Amino acid sequence: MIRIKICCISSLEEAESALNAGADAIGLVSEMPSGPGVIDNEMIKLISDSFSGRIDTFLLTSKRSTKEIIEQHKLFGTCTIQIVDSLLEGTHTELKNALPVVNIVQVIHVSGEDSLTEAIQNSYSADALLLDSGNQKLAVKELGGTGRTHNWEISRKIVESVNVPVYLAGGLNPENIVEAINAVNPFGVDICSGVRTNGKLDEKKLGDYISKIKSL
Repeated sequence: MIRIKICCISSLEEAESALNAGADAIGLVSEMPSGPGVIDNEMIKLISDSFSGRIDTFLLTSKRSTKEIIEQHKLFGTCTIQIVDSLLEGTHTELKNALPVVNIVQVIHVSGEDSLTEAIQNSYSADALLLDSGNQKLAVKELGGTGRTHNWEISRKIVESVNVPVYLAGGLNPENIVEAINAVNPFGVDICSGVRTNGKLDEKKLGDYISKIKSL
């Protein structure tokens, strides 16, 4: 079964809706340079505590040092850390040694064939990869939530070249999700804007999206 992660969760009500609709995981977005879904520390902590043991919780972090990420995680206690930028200081291994029961997911922003090399390198130390459509080279970085798809042929190559689970993100919606899964064959899929209307989680879109995935 494809794992289903609903990102940009902003409230207890949205988390409950994702859980009831059949999602396997929710994403909680901490401080970012741009993009949707950012919530304050108190709300991340509240959702993480309230849904611990009920659904997998992912903390999305733009921190780039293991020290900062470890300190941030201590505030929230999510079961997974999703690193949306490349690490500058420290390694995935250091994170896993410090947080042995926490899964480390590294985001790869798929921009070209060089993303395949980046993905393979990170697969040796991260617990999973997540393929997204951001741009780390802009003056104000895009680190997720763009609503854009990327080259799924490259994503498929990544899935076939690594030995860790791979999530697909970037521009997914109820209309293209079946095509995306067939094209990439990911372990899981991750969505934010594609199941929202005016920034709010849309239960009809969410239901359509999940039902299409579960019908495969």
